Amino acid sequence: MPNTTTLSSFTEQHKMALVSCIEMVLMMRGNANYHLIVARLNSLYNCSILDCCDHPDYLLTVLKEVYPEEYDSILDEIRSHLDELANEKDVTEFFRVMEN
Repeated sequence: MPNTTTLSSFTEQHKMALVSCIEMVLMMRGNANYHLIVARLNSLYNCSILDCCDHPDYLLTVLKEVYPEEYDSILDEIRSHLDELANEKDVTEFFRVMEN
């Protein structure tokens, strides 16, 4: 049974920026794996990447499944694209869950 950690403190702007960065980083790593991640999120949790802002543990599980060796570098890349936004409280909490 997956951990259902929920983050409800996201501002709408931060959520959109985070989702955009996640999607961009994943698409740059390959269209096939991006679609695999989207499909796995949907089949396992009935959710999208947008929903993962509130449930980062879902994304954590699927990313580690699809990218077991590249998981940490993907997180670093997402964080670098967020730039200063990565230091905002809601985004920091997202990465705290993702790094467990």
